[in-house]
Amino acid sequence: MSSAYAEALNNVRQGADHHQQARWLIEQMTPEERLHCLDGGSPFWEGIKDMSRGGYHQRTFPACRIPRLGIPGFNFSDGPRGVVIGPATAFPVSMARGASFDTDLEERIGDVIGRELRAVGATLYGGVCVNLLRHPAWGRAQETYGEDPHHVGEMGAALTRGAQRHVMATVKHFALNSMENARFRVNVTIDERTLHEVYLPHFKRIIDQGVACVMSAYNSVNGDFCGDNEALLTGILRDEWNFDGFVISDWIFGLRDGVKSVRAGLDVEMPYRMMRHAPIVEAVASKELSMEVVDRAVEHTLATMLRFGIGDLPSQPAHVLAQPEHRALAREVAQKSMVLLRNEAFENVAVLPLQVATLSRVAVIGELARKRNLGDGGSSDVMAPDVVNAFVGIKDALVGVDVSYVDETDMQKAATQAAASDVAIIVVGYTKADEGEFIGTSSDTVHLASHIPAIDDPALVEEFTAFKAEHEWALPVVMKDVERDVNFAVGGDRSSLRLAPKDVELIREIAKVQPRTIVVIVCGSAVLIDDWHDDVPVVLLSWYCGMQGGQALADILTGSVNPSARLPFVIPQQEDDLVFFDRDASEITYEYFHGQWLLDRNNLQASYPFGFGLSFTTFSYSNANCKIDGDAIAVAVDVSNTGAVSGATVVQVYAALPESTIDRPRRRLAGFCRVELAAGQTLSAAIEIPLRSLAARDVAAHDWWLEGGQWSIEIAQYSGDPDALTESIFIAEDRYAP
Repeated sequence: MSSAYAEALNNVRQGADHHQQARWLIEQMTPEERLHCLDGGSPFWEGIKDMSRGGYHQRTFPACRIPRLGIPGFNFSDGPRGVVIGPATAFPVSMARGASFDTDLEERIGDVIGRELRAVGATLYGGVCVNLLRHPAWGRAQETYGEDPHHVGEMGAALTRGAQRHVMATVKHFALNSMENARFRVNVTIDERTLHEVYLPHFKRIIDQGVACVMSAYNSVNGDFCGDNEALLTGILRDEWNFDGFVISDWIFGLRDGVKSVRAGLDVEMPYRMMRHAPIVEAVASKELSMEVVDRAVEHTLATMLRFGIGDLPSQPAHVLAQPEHRALAREVAQKSMVLLRNEAFENVAVLPLQVATLSRVAVIGELARKRNLGDGGSSDVMAPDVVNAFVGIKDALVGVDVSYVDETDMQKAATQAAASDVAIIVVGYTKADEGEFIGTSSDTVHLASHIPAIDDPALVEEFTAFKAEHEWALPVVMKDVERDVNFAVGGDRSSLRLAPKDVELIREIAKVQPRTIVVIVCGSAVLIDDWHDDVPVVLLSWYCGMQGGQALADILTGSVNPSARLPFVIPQQEDDLVFFDRDASEITYEYFHGQWLLDRNNLQASYPFGFGLSFTTFSYSNANCKIDGDAIAVAVDVSNTGAVSGATVVQVYAALPESTIDRPRRRLAGFCRVELAAGQTLSAAIEIPLRSLAARDVAAHDWWLEGGQWSIEIAQYSGDPDALTESIFIAEDRYAP
């Protein structure tokens, strides 16, 4: 006999309204069943015990299951660099992928992650992290795409499109979550224009893409914690943006007031029945909270599940996890993500690409060259079954060459080995001990312990026990390795934007004896290198580059792949050139200018500007044309590969209004596209800029104002490119509804 949910799902497929069908289901639910849908489907004490034993990597997290009516609920698994359950494919971190500026590639990644999610039984993906990189010290910087709202929005929308071919996706963390150590206490003060023009456009882009779910943030905004923040969760998300999905909390202490949170628009507290169940039950019993408010939250969740066909999604076999095609994609992504910052000549020949036929000995130096180092050890940690490190990748690529490894503990031995080699490759940077999601002990949540139920509901424990038995995934073997344990890493914000002193000393000592020294930097965001970069001919940003990263690194070094990535942030000359950052702050104000915009406003020169990256070939732009085409600016330009080898460039279009009556960035990224060209080839690139994307927030009318005037359109290879083509175009004043 068909269940009520199956009937509703079939009706939606036949054209019925998903909200109407959700309300029909709710009418058949008891009050207790409706309240059950407001929390994660796991008991707190049993659930946290299971997570501490590796459960996070063994099974999905359920919520909103009502077996009596056949409602399957949703099953959550995290990201964003891959599926965290089982031996899945580990891609380079999101920041690395942001450097590719390749939305088609990101959509392919989303598609693969979606397939692997279905192999482990997940129906909700938590990996679309698009918090803006306000400051590169942020511990979770590696989980987002960069510092520019337009760029971040386009990359996040691409990941969403790919993943939602298979599952529902969650965009996070809404909003202004770009500090880690203080995330449970910090109050971010922000004005309306800065909020809407700088810190929300990328979220809006992904909402417009049709994302299923939004995760609220831990921090508070203008005095209200995000999980209880009606201005964000209802005023902006529902009323202004017409979001047709559901909202979940960030995990564990993701809200402060249970009753206030459901009124504000938080639909599900994840992942446990934890802080708000008891106060909501009490408030409903006392008539303080109406069942209409509860039903509204349940409707959001059920309607979204029906819209996405949850309960009848095609599954995938287990062997799709890290299958050869997915590993090949991880390698391709790493190739297209690595940013070549410096490539000087020695004896009139650029050090890269390496002339393999002339090499006899190569020294690979540094502990990170042989370390499994995929990045954050928190909620985005992927248990890839194996990882190709830098040393193995280089050694395998240089057949017939004596490739030796030396760690940095014996500086003299390393220098001797480097001096006796044709080339020295130093791998330095960070690990999950230096940056990542903060999962250490926090005094900021101690006072919230009283909101946790003293004991679990026995019925919920029984339900959870049955779910575990049904959804048990073998603990990945890698979690038993001596280098790690099943507990999360502490992580946190970086204490410095520079390399460790021992790394800098190593670079300088090796550079003294080996003029062909290549420095490879492993990191999740910007690293200041002005104090040593002139000492070496080559600097390559390799990021946390995924399970095939060592192979991709060798591909770049040997020239079998031409580097094509571009910086998704600015690298300043000194930290003081950036916005103020205090990882222990209780209060912080987010202002309009940050990153490249701030340097431009203050007339400061960057070490490496936003959008910068070198290639083994050269490119030129010509025949630029800009015109108004309906409600957009159509930009066209001819792109030529003027060098001797095939390669790819990123066409970047910046917009500015020099005579603006309001304070604006000197130039703001308005569009981009990646173009691949054979040596000597010329292709035409086309980029469309919606006029509305140039509008400013009118804080008096709370709508959008497109300022009329003569706009400047720069078509460049990076921000501030002196060879940029500049077009002038008149745009008429206009207004847009919020």
